[in-house]
Amino acid sequence: MIQESGRSMIEMMGVLAIMGVITVGAVAAISSAMNIQKRNEVNDEVLQMVTQVRQLFNEYDDFSNINNATIFGAIGMSNKNPYGGVYEISVNPSNPRQFVVSITGLSQSDCEALVVKAWTDSVGYEMSGRTESGAVGACTGPNGQNVVQITYGE
Repeated sequence: MIQESGRSMIEMMGVLAIMGVITVGAVAAISSAMNIQKRNEVNDEVLQMVTQVRQLFNEYDDFSNINNATIFGAIGMSNKNPYGGVYEISVNPSNPRQFVVSITGLSQSDCEALVVKAWTDSVGYEMSGRTESGAVGACTGPNGQNVVQITYGE
């Protein structure tokens, strides 16, 4: 009798199944890491914008001269955000000593994550005794159409 060596079809299918499970897990981990990276990038960019706007307007008593069309050129940043939307900076209509940073183009899950994030030094965060996030947003729109607003100033 001749003994044959090699792999059976069942063994090969088992190996392929294991590789498929590992691949699905890796794709999920990469997707999660990419979402975390986008949120971190938004946080860094918002902090940079706030710092730059405060420096530009530190001579004035209010932010009523903010012009969204020119402010990004003045601070040397793009208004595009990592989610495919834009950042908008405007004066708070009810208080000219405050300005609002809006983040557009968000999915529902990203909107919800940014609304609950603690936006240090924002008006809502400071007024709540640092117990609320400081951001507002209705995260019920279709993906790509949700907006988060964060108010800064006095």
